[in-house]
Amino acid sequence: MRIRTIVLIVAIALMAGFAALNLDEFTRPSLLSLGFTTVQAPLGLVLLVLLVAALLVFLATTLYIQSAHLLETRQTSRELHAQRELADKAEVSRFTELRSYLEAQAVAANQREATHATVLTERLAQTQQAIAVKIDQSGNTLAAYIGELEDRLESRDGVRRAPVRSDTPPLI
Repeated sequence: MRIRTIVLIVAIALMAGFAALNLDEFTRPSLLSLGFTTVQAPLGLVLLVLLVAALLVFLATTLYIQSAHLLETRQTSRELHAQRELADKAEVSRFTELRSYLEAQAVAANQREATHATVLTERLAQTQQAIAVKIDQSGNTLAAYIGELEDRLESRDGVRRAPVRSDTPPLI
């Protein structure tokens, strides 16, 4: 319990003890003025009843304030919980959107890679074809030079040999 509650309980107990010890004085009648009339009543008892009434009013006010505060706290807690759920859903939505964006970027990157691979393959095939053509041309040119050299050698020796086919490999 809080210190205020303990002090309040002790004060009430002391007042009750004081009233119990002096009950004769509290109940002794006396003449009381109400402003427009006078009444004969026990002054101590009237004051004790007024004290109890004030105490009950203050307790009721305290209970009302605490219950209102409790209700407000619960309302705030519910709203906070709803806002937290909304934020979680928004975060999940952002993660989902980010994942779809990354997947789209990955697909686009794969398509670019496939396009580049296709272009590279085509260029490689063209280069290989160009190299094959150059090799054939070089082979033909070399065969022509060799044939010319053979013709020169034969014409210089005066002996004609049988022509060598360029498409068959020479025997070594």
